[in-house]
Formats: sequence, C-alpha cells, structure tokens
Amino acid sequence: MSTLDRIKSVFQTSSTLLGGDVQADRVVPPSGFTSTLTLFTSAAMAFLAVFALALSLATGRLADRWASELAQSSTVRISAPAEELDLQTRAAQEVLRTTPGVARSRILSDEEQRLLLEPWFGPDLPVEDLPIPRLIEVVEDADGIDAEGLRQRLAAEAPGAFLDDHTRWRKPLVEAAARLRLLGWVALALIAASTAAMITLAARAALAATSQEIRVTRLVGATDVYIARAFVRRFTLRSLIGATAGMVVGTLAILLLPSASEEGGFLTGLGFQGWHWLWPLVIPPLSALVAFIATRQAALRMLKEVT
Repeated sequence: MSTLDRIKSVFQTSSTLLGGDVQADRVVPPSGFTSTLTLFTSAAMAFLAVFALALSLATGRLADRWASELAQSSTVRISAPAEELDLQTRAAQEVLRTTPGVARSRILSDEEQRLLLEPWFGPDLPVEDLPIPRLIEVVEDADGIDAEGLRQRLAAEAPGAFLDDHTRWRKPLVEAAARLRLLGWVALALIAASTAAMITLAARAALAATSQEIRVTRLVGATDVYIARAFVRRFTLRSLIGATAGMVVGTLAILLLPSASEEGGFLTGLGFQGWHWLWPLVIPPLSALVAFIATRQAALRMLKEVT
C-alpha cells in the first residue's frame, strides 16, 4: 500500500468514526467483556492521568517558586561572645550596606527568632537568656551578590559572622521538585502505553471472537480496511466515553483536595491553578487517539492472520 493510500485509508477511517456504518458495525460485538474492558481501562487510566498531570504541574510550580524565592534571600549568622555580639552585628550590617547586590538587610528580633525555634522547642523558649546566634535577613536584588567576596569581607570585619546563601539546601530541593515533575510526565507516558496495550488486547480478543462473521463478510466483498473501520470506530468511541468519565471523576477528586496554604505547603497545593484547569480536557481526546491508533494497528494485523 502506497503512502497516499495509507493517508486516504486513515482519513476514511476517521470520517467513519462520526457517521458509522451499520453493516460493518454488525461484525463488532456491541457488548461483552471487551466492551467493559475498554471502558473500564480508559476510565481508570484517565483518572490516574489527571493526578499525574496535577502532580507534574504542582511540582513544576514548586520548583520555580523555590528557585526564584530562595535564590534572592540569604542569612548572616553571627556567633560571638555576649560583649562582642552587638559590635560585630553593627560591623556586619555596615558590610552588607556597602555590598553590591544587597537590596536590604534586617536584624531578626528576639520574638522572630522565638517563632523560628518554636516548632522544635515550644513557645516558652527564653531566647534572651540563651547563647543563640544573632540572625540578619538579607534580601538580594535582581543582580544577586558575590557570595564568596561577601564571606571574605565579613571574615575581615566581623569574624563571628557566617553567610548562608541557602545553596546547600536550595539546590537539592529544586532538583527534587524537578525530578518529581519528570516522574509525573513519565507516569503519563506509561499510562498512555498501558491504555494502548489493554485496548490492543481487547481489540484482538473481539476480532478473534468474530472470526466467523469476518469470513462471511469477506465472502460478500468486504475488504480488511472496511472491517477494521468498524472495530476502530467502536473502540475509539468507547475509549472516549470511558476517558471522559474518568477525567470528570478525577477532576472532581482534585477539587476536593485542600487548597494551597503556607501551613500545609506542598501537600496542600497539588491541584490545578488558573488556566491549568483546562489541561484535563485534553485527556479524553488523547485517549481516543491512542485507542484509534492501537485498534487500527491491531485490527489490520489480526485480519491478515484470519483466513
């Protein structure tokens, strides 16, 4: 079969999906385990695809937020004897004030430090009586700072000051979020492959069960492409219906998840946001496309084996 003939055959098969052919449809079992299997598989895979898509998009937002927010903030920790703490704090503040790339710096109060330590030590921690390092919050501008140069200046002017630019734990967090996003897309690919495999098995089972009808249809002049169109139409529509149902249930389940909040962090931000709510609508057509390709290939291959 030439390329032109293949394109023409695919176009004819696609147009038949809408109009159908009553005579050809009689070859395909209207019900049975193949019909149930196709509907259930498409619905289940679409349901899982909604969550895989939500996970991928949520981790993408998380990685972008961590990369942008943490990259523009640093902390200067000052550990010095009590009689030198104020002096070194002022010296560190002066260094920060004259450092290019520093938008602003601010010394954290005792109350703010108490709130930072409260999850670990409780609300009654006597911060003012403990040798806790003084913390200076540093906010960088768009150009950023020369971290190594700032460390050297702090070491010269305030020996007890240490710059933490969050690189140690920012990079692993961003990498972890990026890998979760990748796993989400890999899960979507596996879902599509599993859907194709299950629909292929269902189509081959239906073809094997109707081998006698296929032989009779051939005797009256039907071609393999003509017979394949009936199977493609039935299985594609079943997949579309099942995937739509699974997508709707999955989207409703996402709606029931807690909304994003600072207290819950990542675990409460797994839903869609903004125009991302349109993404689940893509799942049913893609499922139908997978069913179309899988059924057509399986039908044409199986029909060659039926004599």
